[in-house]
Amino acid sequence: MNISLEKLSFQDAEELYSFELKNRYYFEELVPSRGDDYYSYDFFIKRHQDLLKEQSEGNSTFYLIKNEVHEIMGRINVVDVDSTHQIGHLGYRIGKEFTGLGVATKAVALLLKNSVLREIHAKTTLINIGSQVVLEKNAFKKQVSAPDDKEFVHYIRIN
Repeated sequence: MNISLEKLSFQDAEELYSFELKNRYYFEELVPSRGDDYYSYDFFIKRHQDLLKEQSEGNSTFYLIKNEVHEIMGRINVVDVDSTHQIGHLGYRIGKEFTGLGVATKAVALLLKNSVLREIHAKTTLINIGSQVVLEKNAFKKQVSAPDDKEFVHYIRIN
């Protein structure tokens, strides 16, 4: 299966909103909820515009993961970019119908291939074993978490 990463644009808003609505309850089984407001179209559009502004300022980069027919399969991003120290934080989510196909592993590898960052951090919930496997397949190393952080597993990759 071929996938591509396409930089997030304003034109993606409607399709992305549909993707998020369709997968809301699946995502919420694995990660904390984004809250009910996120699924209000007006709020979603405002949040989408905020992400695009953040991207234009160089603080984050957001991509859609798409298949051969340009259907959104997921999202992947690097946020909180510290250009001085070349550090960023990875996040991704794959739609339910595309899990178990290697999409996340391929998307992370594609993103890393083009990354200029020296250090990339990631975290996933303890119950999201699939995401832990994706990170480990892409040479992320599990970190010792703070004793009070019982919900997440932290990872780091040094390039």
